Amino acid sequence: MRMILQLFLFFLLLMGLPDWYIYRNYIRRCSSSWLRRLYWLPTIGLLMGMAWIFFAFEPRPQAMNRMSIFLIIFLCINVPKAIFTLLSLLFRFIARKVKHEFYESWIAAAIALYTMGYIIFGAIWGKEYFQVKEVAITSHDIPQGFNGYRIVQLSDIHIGSWAGNPEAIQKAVNTINSLNADLIVFTGDLVNNLATELDEFIPIFSQLKAKDGIYSVLGNHDYSLYIHWEDEADQQANLEALKAKEAQMGWELLNNRHVMIHQKGDSIALIGVENSGHPPFPDYADLKGAMQGTEGMFKILLSHDPSHWRREVLPDTDIQLMLAGHTHAMQTKILGFSPSRFVYPEYSGLYKEGEQMLYVNIGLGYLMFPMRLGAWPEITLFTLHNQ
Repeated sequence: MRMILQLFLFFLLLMGLPDWYIYRNYIRRCSSSWLRRLYWLPTIGLLMGMAWIFFAFEPRPQAMNRMSIFLIIFLCINVPKAIFTLLSLLFRFIARKVKHEFYESWIAAAIALYTMGYIIFGAIWGKEYFQVKEVAITSHDIPQGFNGYRIVQLSDIHIGSWAGNPEAIQKAVNTINSLNADLIVFTGDLVNNLATELDEFIPIFSQLKAKDGIYSVLGNHDYSLYIHWEDEADQQANLEALKAKEAQMGWELLNNRHVMIHQKGDSIALIGVENSGHPPFPDYADLKGAMQGTEGMFKILLSHDPSHWRREVLPDTDIQLMLAGHTHAMQTKILGFSPSRFVYPEYSGLYKEGEQMLYVNIGLGYLMFPMRLGAWPEITLFTLHNQ
């Protein structure tokens, strides 16, 4: 509840402060009183929508769709206002220092309008701008038989957000299959909340092909923790249904266990654990049990939350490569900067500590905010190299 109140206050400030500044410096100069009152109507409507989202919303599919529409409207209105306000203040300060007017309000307004256009681009096209990132993984511990081995990682599909848009998922699947991977892995958050979200996409995901199979783990959303269930048995039934649907698609779920992958007479261990996160995210992982029998091997760990790496993987294991997701890079990167860095030390890309590595995939899908800006949806292709 505390986190909800903090987010509500942040959104309230994002909306209220720019509105106050713009009204005080521009709108109240308007001679028409009804136009001055009309200015506040969008703010009142957005405030009511915020109250619904933060205090009465439950994330079921139809409500999620309505919330997504509201959030895009909110961002299209308030982010440009915030940009205009900050630039207007900055340009006014500069104008006073140089004692020269340079149409600062018009420049600020033009940049604010560009920002609105960028948000619209991210909402319409950005979330389907699938990008293949090629990453070389080099280690002395990689067996010679796996030199040149190709692994595709997917993460955070959040399939409920793609309801009614199977064409986009088909495009992603076609792209993945064109990479001719030896192995495909998925690092959690297949659904937003309900196993039924997957139903219309099962035939599409069943088309994924890799020589050594498709392996997956669960993410925090797969446990359906964010819906009020009348009976705990119903929640468990939802999870079991999701597991069954993954098996129907030909995906093998690694719940705190490992499998051996064989290639040219050599072997590596692929380990998967259930979600392991900081509160409020669940921690169901049994990494020690999942690793038993992998001693002395090159090990790849699938674990949804990248915070698991520093909490347990680095200090307690010799796992050479962990693959994670979860962060989405907050679906935003501007000139390489993402606000995710304030929450996660490792939020996107490859990280190394000694001989151990972590890769964080920023996800194929999206959640809540139906857009991506700069943090384009990711398909990662790893190639293993024996150093």
